[in-house]
Amino acid sequence: MLSLEKLLARNLPCSRKEARRLMGDDRVELPGGLSPDTLPLRISIAGRVLELHDSFHLMLNKPAGCVTALSDAKHDTAAAQLHGAPLLAELRPVGRLDLDTTGLLTHPRTAIPRTYHAALARPFGPPPANLVLRDGHRPVILDLRTLPDSEVHSSLLRPAGASDFASITIAGGAYHEVRRIFAALGSHVTALCRVSFGTLILPPSLPPGSWRQITKANVEQVAETP
Repeated sequence: MLSLEKLLARNLPCSRKEARRLMGDDRVELPGGLSPDTLPLRISIAGRVLELHDSFHLMLNKPAGCVTALSDAKHDTAAAQLHGAPLLAELRPVGRLDLDTTGLLTHPRTAIPRTYHAALARPFGPPPANLVLRDGHRPVILDLRTLPDSEVHSSLLRPAGASDFASITIAGGAYHEVRRIFAALGSHVTALCRVSFGTLILPPSLPPGSWRQITKANVEQVAETP
């Protein structure tokens, strides 16, 4: 059974002592019972409508120049983009993107296919059947194609000098893997955006620096992606 006191403290947020005081003052109007099946649940507290969550998942469209961290002395952080998110103090990033890579911030599992849109300084050549990067890594490229301008995701930056665009899907997540793949194919990535991860797709309508709630089922579908 869930504790209303703990849920209030986590969702307001406030101390449990303050939560008890609010409850004792009869300032909390709770419709019906309280159980995992009833959450998320809207309540009224001192005239303010609040949605109670025991857990919360979201996708973030990470902007460029933002690091995947809770705090950083030099750069803006992913955590700073989550204004208004429920259980904000408890949210943690579950994956990473490079400082200048934009797009879908998601789970770090390496076997899950992930698709990127890339702005390139020049065209790329066809990948050999057994591409090996300089450090010996063998990337698993599931799809690689040039993109017409009309199909480029809205969150991909378009630096001056970008002459070509590409979509690449890999089943991996090695350090700077996509950038190193295009370098091995004779090109150079000037901007990069992750647009999907397993079954999760970054909506073109979600602006950089914005987030959208996803369900626990969404997360479980990603984890089950072959």
